[in-house]
Amino acid sequence: MCCRSKEKSQAPLMDNKHETKVVFLGDSGVGKSSILLRFHRNEFSDAFEVTIGGAFLQTKVELEKGLCVTLDVWDTAGQERFRSLMPLYYRQASAAVIVYDVCDMKSFQRCDYWVKTLKEQEPKCLLFLVGNKADKENREVTQENAAEFAKMHGMTTFETSAKTSKNVTVLFHQIAELTLKSKKL
Repeated sequence: MCCRSKEKSQAPLMDNKHETKVVFLGDSGVGKSSILLRFHRNEFSDAFEVTIGGAFLQTKVELEKGLCVTLDVWDTAGQERFRSLMPLYYRQASAAVIVYDVCDMKSFQRCDYWVKTLKEQEPKCLLFLVGNKADKENREVTQENAAEFAKMHGMTTFETSAKTSKNVTVLFHQIAELTLKSKKL
């Protein structure tokens, strides 16, 4: 059971519980909601449903040494008509996951916009760059493109596939570990 010590007779260790706010950003259709669905429920759907405004999800990540991090995740809409709402989601975020589609160069180029607007609101927010749909063969964005962009902006980078589950769990564990580490500094 998450956030409890190994012995049943002991009460939960309160200092082993941590909570952090995470915001998922990126253009419409890049797979933000699919990544969250894959991690939270281990499900994937080919049906594309547009997120309206934003959606909230709370999920737990168990780390080593009995630590448990609760991620309060905001899944934002990527459409331009909802961009004025974005600062509401950025506020007090510990981490931001900027998602692009590896088969769509325009979605990658828009990552610069997401980084810029986020840093204006939350300059200390940890940044993760995620290239989703890595299972597809018709890629337009190379791993080298992503690594260069991530280095330039001090981001941790991943390639994921919500469809096959590639690196999805690793991503969430890294978010939990790095946000926890940054709060302790």
